[in-house]
Amino acid sequence: MSITSLGMLWMLLSGLCFVGVTVVVRYIGTRIPAPEAAFIRYAVGSLLLAPVLLNIARGKLQVHNWKLISIRGVVHGIGVCLWFFAMARVPIAEVTALSYLTPVLMTIGAAIFFGEKLYTRRILAIVFGLIGVFIILRPGFSPISIGQIAQLVTAPLFAASILVTKKLTGTEQLTVIVATLSIICTFTLLPLAVVNWVQPNLTEVLLLSLTAVFATAGHFTLTQALKLAPISVLQPVTFLQLLWATLFGVLLFGESIDAYVILGGTILVASTSYIAHREAVATH
Repeated sequence: MSITSLGMLWMLLSGLCFVGVTVVVRYIGTRIPAPEAAFIRYAVGSLLLAPVLLNIARGKLQVHNWKLISIRGVVHGIGVCLWFFAMARVPIAEVTALSYLTPVLMTIGAAIFFGEKLYTRRILAIVFGLIGVFIILRPGFSPISIGQIAQLVTAPLFAASILVTKKLTGTEQLTVIVATLSIICTFTLLPLAVVNWVQPNLTEVLLLSLTAVFATAGHFTLTQALKLAPISVLQPVTFLQLLWATLFGVLLFGESIDAYVILGGTILVASTSYIAHREAVATH
């Protein structure tokens, strides 16, 4: 097996892990408020990363830019809270499809904050990506729910988080980036969780702990994929997340297959894949 193929395999596993998170959150439902569910997920994630956090506290691992790390943690924490809210109320396939808006917004953000040029082809890809979103939501033809609005708001928040992460990779170690995100998200979500705390039962705690395991594994496999293969090759593989999400939604929750969601999601994936391809071309 070639290195690129191995990278694609890691990307497949990453997609399964993240779809696993969405399935568990969808199964838990709305009894546990979104901030609390997200808090428990990150609290457990911080426990999993305790050895790294202890090394940071002892000075064995250096943190060079606490300001950027803190900003990223707060932004990401709010984004995850909104994502948990949307996931409990919107079909899995639709949440997954709308998540492909994040790479499109990242391209715009990179132009605004990093001075990267927006060539005509990239602008067209962005436009097609936004068309994909309109096809999914169909404003004027179908009422837009509060869950859909929440998912739309997560896109720029996650885009900002990823752009800041990209900036941090120039000064911070990967383990520091992952561990500090977990602990800052935990503290960001704590006051929001306490306000409307609902006592979770053992099953809910275990399921939310499972989301932490899935998410941590997903970040690990994603990192491995990025090390082995270019983004332009990996991006189309993410389309399988939409297929898996649709399949699990039908089999586990009786959700119907929405042709508009599939069409809009396909256009979004094509758009982000093309953007990734142009990025690869531009760097060679």
